[in-house]
Amino acid sequence: MANIKKIIKESEYFIHETKKNIVLKFFILVLILLIYFIYISNKYGLQNGFYVTLLTWSFFVFCTPIADAGFLLDFPIRLLFKIRMVYSEIIVWIIALILNLYSFYFNRQIYEKTHILKIFLYILTHPVPLYIVILLSMIGTFMSIYFGDEMVDVVNHNQREKYKKHKNKYRIILMLFIIFVTILIYKWILEKLGLSI
Repeated sequence: MANIKKIIKESEYFIHETKKNIVLKFFILVLILLIYFIYISNKYGLQNGFYVTLLTWSFFVFCTPIADAGFLLDFPIRLLFKIRMVYSEIIVWIIALILNLYSFYFNRQIYEKTHILKIFLYILTHPVPLYIVILLSMIGTFMSIYFGDEMVDVVNHNQREKYKKHKNKYRIILMLFIIFVTILIYKWILEKLGLSI
């Protein structure tokens, strides 16, 4: 009887409007990560490919205001252990932090493998003012995970009260993030070209 209830409960992820979106998003993210891993492993070998993929994943944890990178762990943890994604995202950030502390102090040359990691290293080595990217990303990530938890809790999008209440704040954070990242990339490109304004 317990197994039948479990199957019925899990089937909600293929019936409910909001949960179907979450499942689709999860599989698309897994596919993107897998394709990236295959590409990077082909370029740098299996061990370096895995390491570069993990560091790139941590870049998306720290430097994007959407919880897509963390969602790769948050969603399965929510399914298996019923832990809200907003709490598992804290674990995701700790894992990403430990990975980068190790890489930054003991294997810094790994950041030179891809342009994304070069930009990430630039952010890490210029805390003022570039850590604002990480701060905006943290705020945006936890807001998006807050909304993601709500999507698992409801059946239809029109039931998403938390999202309706806070979506304008989230949009402001995204806009500030986009503006600041545009300035950051512009500054990074100018520095790489040896130009100054």
